[in-house]
Amino acid sequence: MKSCLVVDDSKVIRKVARHILEGLSFEVREAADGREALDACLASPPDVVLLDWNMPVMSGMDFLRALREASLSAKPKVVFCTTENGIAYIRAAIEAGADEYVMKPFDRETLQSKLQIVGMA
Repeated sequence: MKSCLVVDDSKVIRKVARHILEGLSFEVREAADGREALDACLASPPDVVLLDWNMPVMSGMDFLRALREASLSAKPKVVFCTTENGIAYIRAAIEAGADEYVMKPFDRETLQSKLQIVGMA
């Protein structure tokens, strides 16, 4: 079973994402900020990370940079999931190592198609 770490400071978004991902047969873990997510990834890397941009403690971009610099045996795919929709944000996310980008709010079809693009669905 593929695993996904949902990283978002919104409990509602984590719950919605969990519901969709479990319906797609993913094992789901959650983190409320980038620091918690980084600790979870270092302990047990997921197959894919669904990542919010704006969070307290450690932002999505800071988490992504730290994740890409970490010496993990398997590098998780990262799908940014955010309300930031400017081309500059998308470019910055991809340049920092994100594999794909999805806008909030998202639905099952949108998320599934992004996961297919990164080879996870």
